[in-house]
Amino acid sequence: MSAIWYECKVKYRKIDENGIQKVTTEPYLIDAISYTEAERRINEEMAAYVSEEFKITNIKFANYAEIHPFEKADRWFKSKVSLVAYDEESGKERKTSMYLLVQANDVKEAYDNTVHAMKDTMGDYTIPAISESPIIDVFPYFSGEEGDLAALEKFNTIKASKIEVDVMEDPLDIEEIDNEVVVEEETEM
Repeated sequence: MSAIWYECKVKYRKIDENGIQKVTTEPYLIDAISYTEAERRINEEMAAYVSEEFKITNIKFANYAEIHPFEKADRWFKSKVSLVAYDEESGKERKTSMYLLVQANDVKEAYDNTVHAMKDTMGDYTIPAISESPIIDVFPYFSGEEGDLAALEKFNTIKASKIEVDVMEDPLDIEEIDNEVVVEEETEM
């Protein structure tokens, strides 16, 4: 199942290292199906995280192909990965870029974690850029724990369900022959 990620900026009061309360705006990443669901989910997540009031200042589509959390890491890094393909007809090399969000403690570890995330890739790739992301936290739709299996099954059921439309039978059989419409009426004997 491919995730759709939304970057949500939230403005709230925060106590800094010096014990001074200040207003800050921080970006969070939410896995959601739509902007509306992203807004609902960020409200739920932030209500558990922030005791005072907060304001969602922006929600935008985040262009991440994959998110890779790693244990014992506290920051997020945006890794640009260029997949390399060779065009046999023209003999030229083509690159297609995608962005990964990788958790790490520093840029070197982010590079190593990006290489680890790409280990099962069959083709050639390069990593032309890695930069620290301002993302504070990532909230995936499902964490994979046992309690989430029921929610995952419910999600898959909703996703797989389709609106059923009753199709009425046409009393006239209509066929198209060489862009001409031919109508055959049923005759009773």
